[in-house]
Amino acid sequence: MDAFFAAVEQAAKPSLRGKPVIVGGLGGRGVVSTASYEARKFGVHSALPMAQARRLCPNAAFLAGRFEAYRQVSDTVMGLLRELSPLVQPLSLDEAFVDLEAGPYGPVLAEADHETGERLVLALAEDLRADIQRLTGLTGSVGAAGSKLMAKIASEQAKPDGLVLIEPGQERAVLGPLPVRALPGIGPATEQVLRRAGLSTVADLAEAGEAELVQLLGRAHGAGIHQMSIGLDERPVVADQDAKSVSVEDTYEVDLADRERVLREVEALAARCVRRLRAAGRSGRTVVLKVRRFDFSTLTRSETLGGPTDDEAVITATARRLAEQVDITGGVRLLGVGVAQLADYTQEDLFAQALREEAEEHTAAAAEAAAVESEEEPEAAVVRRWLPGQDVRHAEFGPGWVQGSGVGRVTVRFETPWSGPGRVRTFAVDDPALEPSRPLPLRREEGATSAEGAGSGGDGDGSGEGG
Repeated sequence: MDAFFAAVEQAAKPSLRGKPVIVGGLGGRGVVSTASYEARKFGVHSALPMAQARRLCPNAAFLAGRFEAYRQVSDTVMGLLRELSPLVQPLSLDEAFVDLEAGPYGPVLAEADHETGERLVLALAEDLRADIQRLTGLTGSVGAAGSKLMAKIASEQAKPDGLVLIEPGQERAVLGPLPVRALPGIGPATEQVLRRAGLSTVADLAEAGEAELVQLLGRAHGAGIHQMSIGLDERPVVADQDAKSVSVEDTYEVDLADRERVLREVEALAARCVRRLRAAGRSGRTVVLKVRRFDFSTLTRSETLGGPTDDEAVITATARRLAEQVDITGGVRLLGVGVAQLADYTQEDLFAQALREEAEEHTAAAAEAAAVESEEEPEAAVVRRWLPGQDVRHAEFGPGWVQGSGVGRVTVRFETPWSGPGRVRTFAVDDPALEPSRPLPLRREEGATSAEGAGSGGDGDGSGEGG
């Protein structure tokens, strides 16, 4: 899918269509998760610090993530993919591999000559893109090839809103000019090792040969990188990957009886667990703590987060919180930290940002509440938090979304995915007529009445800038 999170926001908010939209963590340490193509023209890209994005593109709409909305659209797209084949391997909410050979068109492809098979693959891909746009209003880019590696490369070349087919036999010609980072398994550290050896393109890797790459990167990694550099990729499409968890544990020669020592060990284990998680290219939703006590009794504690993450700060804080709840009387002989409910979702770092920012806000709110406790009623310290982009509904004006809030006020634009740009109104943050709501579908459901719509004739610039 093209600029997925931002594209969903533009589809859901008519006033933002054609304008720069940036989705990510809005706190002081937030980073960009997705930027619309309009924002990318200003140099904004994913993983960029949000503060820098604001400097580069100050007039963009800066929105917090709406994960329920993204999941709804993702489910629709993944359903279309599964009509093509039972072998669908999601990489993220908006990206997946599909093995056409395993699907209903497999026998036809197997018997077709080269030209006929190519026409069929292109027709299937075009139909898929049309179905995605019809059901979601969004665009997707499709890459077709004989392996996962080349299909991924083709999909990148197809962006935005395109289709690229790489024919078998063309792998080395396509790969050669690309930077080494184009190959899976080559991150910043490996790139630096290769660059110091004078290897900067995929063609350089192919020419270096397997022996040199093994010497530089180790046997398994070097051999695998060499195979991919010459266009060979035998990795199968694996549906619903069955790895259940990633974990690490240590057994101690002397039982640990000091609470602070236990917490330090848990933090170290969490850091190791995150390194292993990232090396596997995974994220996870449930943090698990394992404790074996002096009498060999074993207990586990777990906490499920709002979404998959590989954020070390979030996982470490969660593991530490679990450890603080465990009775260590008599001593601890083994500790373990794991992450379960794994996913390949690389874009959901927004969950980690949201968790971190929520923790920071709770700390600030607690300090503020303590300062005013003696002067105000307890209820006065409870203030609802409105996030830019959040779905809301007003008793009188209907559905809308939060443009921004601050100084006791919240600004809402009342519009729906199928209305024109809507009107903007401002309320007190504690207005009882204003409530959070669930996302509306991007396509109007049959039988829906106009009462769900919002007034057209917008009177603002639609920037959606948060207060």
